[in-house]
This record gives sequence, C-alpha cells and structure tokens, in this order.
Amino acid sequence: MVDAKMPLKDAYDMILEAIDVGIYRPGDRLVESELAERFGVSRTPIREALQRLETQSLLTRDGRSLIVASLDHSQLAELYIVRGELEGLAARLAATHATDEEIAVLRDMALADRALVGDPKALSRANRRFHRQIHLASHNRFLVQQLDLVHRSMALLATTSLAAEGRGADALEEHEAIVEAIAARDPDGAYAALRDHLSKAYMTRLRLDAEAVEAAE
Repeated sequence: MVDAKMPLKDAYDMILEAIDVGIYRPGDRLVESELAERFGVSRTPIREALQRLETQSLLTRDGRSLIVASLDHSQLAELYIVRGELEGLAARLAATHATDEEIAVLRDMALADRALVGDPKALSRANRRFHRQIHLASHNRFLVQQLDLVHRSMALLATTSLAAEGRGADALEEHEAIVEAIAARDPDGAYAALRDHLSKAYMTRLRLDAEAVEAAE
C-alpha cells in the first residue's frame, strides 16, 4: 500500500486514465475501497480524487454512490462546438508558431498511425497524441489548459468514432490535410481542415449513437 501522503494528482490521474481507456464507462459505480485496492493506494487520496472528479462533473451522484457521468445529446453537441473552436484555434496558431521539428513530428505521427487502421482502441490513443501535439504546437499555454479540460470531458464518451467502418482511414487522411496546412504556414487552411475533421467525427458519432439506440429498442 502506497503512503496516504502520495500526491493527489497520482490517484486522480490513474482514475481519469481508467475512465479514458474504458475500464470504467458511463454509468459504472466507483467504490472507494475497490479503487484503492486496484491502484495500490490508500483510501485518502482516492477519496480526494473522487471529490475532485465530481467537482469537474466527470462523476455524478446516484443516491449515495458515485458513478461515471454520461453526456446527453445536447451536452455532446455543446462539447463539440467548444472543441471545434478551440482546436481550430490551436491549428491556426500552430501554422504560425510551430517549429519545423514540431511539424516533422506531426508528419511522422500521421504516417505511423496508418499501421493502426483496424485497431480502434490503439488508433484512438494515437489520435489523442496527435491532437495533443497540435495543442502544444500552438505555443499558447492558456489554450492548452482549456483544451485539457475539454479532453477530460471527451473521456465520458463510451465509444470512439474511429470504431465506425472506414472512419479510421478517413480520419488519418484528414490528419494529413491538417499537417500539410500547418506546414504550409496557412492559418486559415489549418483552421478549416481541423474544423472539417471534427465535424466529420461528430457526424460519425451521432450515427453510432443513433444505431445504438435503434439496436436497444
């Protein structure tokens, strides 16, 4: 058992990552004692991490229990609106401020990720890394902080749009278009390419959700 005085962020990050990778999904109940045993830490940092996650609306109350929150249709739309504007801005700024080395890394990511088509989980992780690299290439710390908040909420989505048939290959082509616009030092083009990418991802997610509802009826 790790000492109870371990940094709060360790317990917080471990729970958040477990939600992000789907170990805990929307609607799942989080039990303090079970989390402490899973992660090998004492209950105090787990309790504090759960309180923090609840404050951030990543967890919600179901009676006396804490469960992983879910996003309804309206919340999903609101999230994508904010994400589109902020990520579009990040791409715009990256086209101006990214170093040649950062652009080379983005190109390498887009190329390497082709090998992951057909593995939605691995591609989803790679997709997060790619978008994070664009955020960093904006060289605007305040924008990066806001995008971190947005992407925490993305962890509440039960599925990845990259699981849809054909979406993985299409998404990678869109990534390449974003990189080329950034490399061309075209702020408007980079913004438009990233907004188009997220618009298509959102439409795919809406179709997946509609299909899931139909299958449950």
